[in-house]
Amino acid sequence: MNQPMLWGVGTSDYGLQPERRVESLAWTAVAEAVRDAGITPGQIDAIVVGSVFGPPGVATRVQRGLGLPGVPMWTVENACASGTSAYHEAVEAVRLGRFGCVLVLGVDQMSTLFSGAIVPEATDPEGAASLPLPGLYALQAQRYVQEFGVTPEQLAAVAVKNKRNGLDNPRAQLRKKAPTVEEVLASRMIADPLTFLQCCPTSDGAGALIVGPERGNPDDLRIEASAMVSGALWDHRTDDVWGYASVVRAAEQAYAQAGRTPGEIDVLEVHDAFTIGEILTLEALGLAPRGKGAELAPSGHTARDGAQPVNPSGGLLSRGHPLGGTGTAQIAEIAWQLRGRAEARQVARHRVGLVETMGGGAAGMDGNACVVTILSVL
Repeated sequence: MNQPMLWGVGTSDYGLQPERRVESLAWTAVAEAVRDAGITPGQIDAIVVGSVFGPPGVATRVQRGLGLPGVPMWTVENACASGTSAYHEAVEAVRLGRFGCVLVLGVDQMSTLFSGAIVPEATDPEGAASLPLPGLYALQAQRYVQEFGVTPEQLAAVAVKNKRNGLDNPRAQLRKKAPTVEEVLASRMIADPLTFLQCCPTSDGAGALIVGPERGNPDDLRIEASAMVSGALWDHRTDDVWGYASVVRAAEQAYAQAGRTPGEIDVLEVHDAFTIGEILTLEALGLAPRGKGAELAPSGHTARDGAQPVNPSGGLLSRGHPLGGTGTAQIAEIAWQLRGRAEARQVARHRVGLVETMGGGAAGMDGNACVVTILSVL
């Protein structure tokens, strides 16, 4: 078995870029990742692409645009976790010795497809009831308001923290102003209790990663763990809110692989598509007991200068959410943090980092998939 390593990372800018095709977004990210890894394109012997709304044959189109014909290539679609699912497959391929240098690409161009929330699948009950993801996340928030007394101010504190972090991320979509708690709560109601500034924007963007075996390069990052789980049935047999159990299962596997506990994680990038999403995820990852996750942002625990910074990139709430391109951007941010190259976003403790991405799923399922990966410096 080989020890998988992260050799290089790169991303495009994230934002509304309707004039750019997926090939263009991909090339920007891949070129940076190849340079960062110190390799030539000819050394890549496999390509895994994560995309949700890419055109048919998106991976082949990207492969053509990169000038890498004949290299084994496949596409992964796992909703918001598509990029990290592609990364997980690359990690396993390297670990098992199937390939020696794998390019992972996460990409989506969404600004020409949606002007608001992603339209749910009409054949699902949520689609028939006109319940898009903002409504589903709002139901999670309402449950926590009623059961644990989570306040609107605690929800808004997550948006304030992440949007403040995003001001220092030159690749983020939203960088104009860091709102106050009052401004977050005064913004337009989307799905009670979630206001406009508590919802991530849809975006266009790409992130690329180069995964390979250990090669003695001090810039490479050790992939201590990569765990992917698919959603289980979400029905009357569970009291968990939607999506919670999937994150728990992936986190348990990742911590076991790495031989680590939640307290050993220095910095995290998690799936904050909505403010309640970060709160629930941090509980599922073990950073707070059930019902206490909403206290982390207001207390400063998850601030950039806190004990365990969460989403120093600004998260989805600032960077934007191009679905397939989100997980790879999260991993790129953790790589920059662990290497001490995150510039104004740099956190103080940066030896061990964690990424979590959870994808929405079909009706009756506890999400589509969840990936948790743990990386560390050599």
